[in-house]
Amino acid sequence: MICMPQRHVLFPRLLLATLVLSLFTLLPAQAAPPPQKPTLSTPSLSCAGATQASIDLMVCAGATGAPAGFSIHWVTAQALADNGGAWPTGTCGASFSGNANNSRYNLGPNQCVNVNVGDFLFDEGVSTTCAEALLCGTEYAFRSFAHANSDFNRSAFSTPHFCSTLPCGGEGCTFTQGYWKTHGPIPTGNNSNEWPVTSLTLGSVSYTDLELLSIFNTPAAGNGLVSLAHQLIAAKLNIAAGADGTDVAGAIVAADALIGGLVVPPVGSGFLLPSATSALTTTLMNYNEGSTGPGHCE
Repeated sequence: MICMPQRHVLFPRLLLATLVLSLFTLLPAQAAPPPQKPTLSTPSLSCAGATQASIDLMVCAGATGAPAGFSIHWVTAQALADNGGAWPTGTCGASFSGNANNSRYNLGPNQCVNVNVGDFLFDEGVSTTCAEALLCGTEYAFRSFAHANSDFNRSAFSTPHFCSTLPCGGEGCTFTQGYWKTHGPIPTGNNSNEWPVTSLTLGSVSYTDLELLSIFNTPAAGNGLVSLAHQLIAAKLNIAAGADGTDVAGAIVAADALIGGLVVPPVGSGFLLPSATSALTTTLMNYNEGSTGPGHCE
């Protein structure tokens, strides 16, 4: 007996296999998952100096750098200890953007930069939730992380690093420009106004208290005249309030001579290069913050 192939069975199976193969061919290819971005190295912190109102920190990027800048958080060491070593919610922070024009916070691998935490000056690329001065005679905990960008995820937080402000000053002590800015006159009247005068002379130009307050509220934005005026106003208010000005008398005379007839913004449009004012600004700031002179008030 001769067996004939069962064509009626084989043909449908072959057709089904062909259809299945065609269906898979027509389906769109599944896209490969995007590559995982690497994580930036964690910055390191070290203490680089202090006054009674501020602390200088040296921030050093890791092996990947910090191309988009970094942030710093701080809290008193006592508050951190009271919270069992966990960072409390709502702690102070500052962002140092590496994306601002000509930013000095765009750090290359292992590059370092010195920043001041406390009585923040107007600084392009810096924003903070706590612009007021630090407490004198107080230990603070700091931590930092590098910002994310299109190529990297943000870094982990650094371990807490501890630094202290200088001890508080005594009688006839000084306040920072930030203190005078927030304890002065306001246009509608202010019963807590602690300014000892209603006018001051900067250079050869006299300003009312409200004009001086408007200068305090004006960002320096690269104008050394404004930065110098902030510290000069504070120094003159401190002396008028009873602080010993011996250590800063020469700097005040030099600052007034440099300013001359220039009218400080926003009252006027005077301008000085920061390079021409930075030394005097620093001398006056050190006096106002207590590292020279009678010391910063508690």
